[in-house]
Amino acid sequence: MVHYSGALLDSTFAALSDATRRGILARLARQGETSVSDLAAPYKMSLPAVSKHLRVLEHAGLVSRQKDGRVHRCRLRAEPMKDAAVWIEHYRQFWEAQLDSLARYLEDSATQDPSIKHGTHSTQQQRPKSRAASKPRAKKAASRDRIQRFELETP
Repeated sequence: MVHYSGALLDSTFAALSDATRRGILARLARQGETSVSDLAAPYKMSLPAVSKHLRVLEHAGLVSRQKDGRVHRCRLRAEPMKDAAVWIEHYRQFWEAQLDSLARYLEDSATQDPSIKHGTHSTQQQRPKSRAASKPRAKKAASRDRIQRFELETP
């Protein structure tokens, strides 16, 4: 099993949890090294707000920033994302194995009980309708009969 730095994974996932930061990373992946002002252009936020997002990405090790005169240039650093992908892959394999096991169990159950295979098996058994459910209809019918007899008997 691979051991990961908890703090590094935490900061990576925290950085990736925000849509703006994911957008910045996507832009850096497409364009390569880019200035902060170019990264900020598609967002309706101030440069200081974008800089805060960049600091979170820098803290997670996902972005490196260089100062070239007055221009700050950012570059994507993918190593922490690779570590996160490896961590996710470990758990993907675990859950795939669990789901495969469940599928085998259901297939085995279906061969033992054919009603499960076609979806006709119910968790509740079908109960015959009780006579209590039909009593209101019987009362209505008796009531109608009395009314009809009364109408026939009255002159």
